[in-house]
Formats: sequence, C-alpha cells, structure tokens
Amino acid sequence: MKLALVSTLAITAVITGCSIPTAPTAVSSLDGMFSEPVGRSSATRVASGRHVSLGIVYSRNTQTNRAYLQDYQANAGTGFGQSLLVQPIHDAYVATSRPDMAVDWVKASLQRQFGSVTVYPDMQSLRAAKPDVVAIVDTRSQLITSRSSDVEADVSAVFYDANFNYIGTAQGHDAKALSPVWADYKRSEEIVADINEQQNVQVRALQKFDQSLSNLLTGPTDKVSMIDNKAGRKLY
Repeated sequence: MKLALVSTLAITAVITGCSIPTAPTAVSSLDGMFSEPVGRSSATRVASGRHVSLGIVYSRNTQTNRAYLQDYQANAGTGFGQSLLVQPIHDAYVATSRPDMAVDWVKASLQRQFGSVTVYPDMQSLRAAKPDVVAIVDTRSQLITSRSSDVEADVSAVFYDANFNYIGTAQGHDAKALSPVWADYKRSEEIVADINEQQNVQVRALQKFDQSLSNLLTGPTDKVSMIDNKAGRKLY
C-alpha cells in the first residue's frame, strides 16, 4: 500500500502538478557569432600548452540551456517539487539539473590544456583581447518532462586560430530513453534511479568531450568533422 501511494503521488506531481520546463530548441552553435564567413585555418592542429592563451565565448545554446536548467531546478525546488512528498525524489530532480555543471566541466578541461583560459561576454570583447586560440563552447541538455523521459546531452568546443579561421571541434554526446518515471508500477527507489540517470547522461557526454578534446589536441585536424551535425551547417 505504501509503495502504491508513493507511485500515485509521483504521477500526480509530474502530470497534473506544476509544469516541468522543456528544453529549448537548439540552434547552430555559431548562431549570431560571426558577421562574415570564416575560412579554414592552415594550422594542422590546435595549439595548446602553458604558453597558449585561449579565449572562450558561450554560444546562444549554452546561454539558453543555462537559463532552462535554472528554471528546471527552481521548479524542482519550489514549483512541481513542492508536490513531491517523497524527499529523495525531490532531491534527485534538484541534484540532476545543475545549471553550471557542463560549462564548469568544459572550462576545467580546457584549463588543463592551455596556459590561460578566459571567458568573454561576446565576440567583440574577445576580438579586442586577441587570444592565441578561440573557442565557441556549445552545451545543451534535455531532461525528463511530464511528456517525455528521453534524456540527452550535447557539448562541443569549436576552435579557431587568432585570425578566426576554423581549426577543429571537440564534442561529446550521450542520450538515453527511460521508461516513464511516473509509471504506476515503479517504487520510489526506481523513480530516483531514473531521475539520477539525467546526471549520468550529462557526465557521459562530458567524458566523451574530454576524450574528443584529447584526440583533437594530439592528432591532425584533417580527421575532424567540420559540420555542425545539429544544424547541418559548416563550421567555417
């Protein structure tokens, strides 16, 4: 009886309670970044090391994704989360929607590879600073909603030389289709495990990004795709 009550509460909270924010529609990672076409760099690899400065700008996807995760986490804490009378379920929603997890991870990964890493608010500020290498960081997450339990995470860093010519891309992706968390046969422990999978998907995407970054910095860039697969656009 207790398990049935837990499941019923979960269904009510997720389906009929306050709405869970949905992921924004993805755009090209370069949307709004360049006012004119860029070329292909003559560099055969991305320069790195302690003497190389890297300038970062976050894409529109990254900025809207952060706002989405902030909204998701806030709703988990004070919106639909208020109806979740089982504390572990409430806590799992909050813990797996950290707005800065992806950008903090990517920045830390880049700091291990470059002498200095600076985040700029826009391309104009970055151009004025004239770093040795430029990166546009693009992140996107899709978390559980009342209509879908498909979870997905994408992260990439598109690298350009000091003249803003394209060099290569490091990227990571992971996804998982879960059974509905609100299914009435699930115990609270199973619901928590499914919600926690949101973070596991994000972590796996970031781990794949790290491996892609390592490959990019140690191998020739002619093996790297120059297509933004999400939008089908060239990156240079």
